[in-house]
Amino acid sequence: MNSRKFTDHFFRYLVSAVALVSVLALGAIVFFVFFQGTRTFFTATAPGIRLVPQRMADLTVNGERFLNHAGFIHLPEGTNHVTVSFPFAGETEVLEFTFDANERDPERAVLFIDNRIGNVTYPEAYVFSVTWPVAIAAMEPRLHILLPEPPYSVFSFLTGREWRPTILKMYGILPMIVASVMAAFGAILLGVPLALLCAVLMSEFLPTRFASIVRSGVELLAGIPSVVYGFFGLMVIVPAVRQVFDIPAGNTLLSATIVLSLMILPTVTTIAETSLRAVPRSVREASLALGASKMQTAWRVVLPHANSGVIAGIILGMSRAVGETMAVILVAGNSPQLTLNPLESVRTLTATIALEMGYASGRHSEMLFSIGVVLFSMILILNGVILAMRRRMERT
Repeated sequence: MNSRKFTDHFFRYLVSAVALVSVLALGAIVFFVFFQGTRTFFTATAPGIRLVPQRMADLTVNGERFLNHAGFIHLPEGTNHVTVSFPFAGETEVLEFTFDANERDPERAVLFIDNRIGNVTYPEAYVFSVTWPVAIAAMEPRLHILLPEPPYSVFSFLTGREWRPTILKMYGILPMIVASVMAAFGAILLGVPLALLCAVLMSEFLPTRFASIVRSGVELLAGIPSVVYGFFGLMVIVPAVRQVFDIPAGNTLLSATIVLSLMILPTVTTIAETSLRAVPRSVREASLALGASKMQTAWRVVLPHANSGVIAGIILGMSRAVGETMAVILVAGNSPQLTLNPLESVRTLTATIALEMGYASGRHSEMLFSIGVVLFSMILILNGVILAMRRRMERT
């Protein structure tokens, strides 16, 4: 008796500990994503100017000497006057400039006072490069001046139409939001009716043995990796769209919508069919006893009775459509343009994260985390809308 009591307590505490660790881990992940994705709207990329020397073994910056320095040289916050000197061609080359933190145009924020032979370029926003020419171009000393980027506007982020993160530092995601929403809703409009037809057919009209075979096939489709769906879309749907609509390329929003509808079809079908089979037999018998046909019973009695499970399947399908990445990358064309034309190439939010996270750094990387926050918020909003619609249906 004591051993059984000990075992019960042990497993109770073990399950509680595992559940607590899981909740804490999930909370830590959510906090990290939200922290990384929101701090770019409140803080600058750096407290002050940063210098990156290349092929400059002996460098003096504002009186401080750096020998064989690699990486960033961080200047104190508030530094607005910088003097750089280093030995060059038997002499001491001096570069002197001032920084105006109040200037909104980053190209005008730096004024070079003393620069004899250095060639100043502006390769991208908030970055100046100074190069001193030598006989071998690959051996040229070079100094990159990185200015602190101010906090980015939330309004510009959500409503901007330009996504140019590397050179112009423009991070507008409105085209990607529109593409993600249109692809998800298009997949719901195409996939859910077909899924409900399949679910009603399996639960109400097919013989039990044949229905179990079809059910196993649908469950197998739900386990196929998304890259396989994407490859199928690339090889079959994309050429079909190009040929049917006579357009130069079939990598369009319509292709992505069709592939997503195929991907959510097994999920919604499985959950809806399980909910329909869970409806008590007495409900069907009562409807048939009142003179309703089997078709009327299926659509007007059984399906409304299982609406909670059906809506849960729709929510899961929609979440998968919004969060799908690999298949969309293969068939959507990945052009970050704002368009409502289903025959145009688009890029979704998830595709942007997958395509650019490998090489992103600094603010660009933080903006990709911000896209993750937007995705999380979109799914919460869409799920909340569907749940509100379900409660309204239950009241009526």
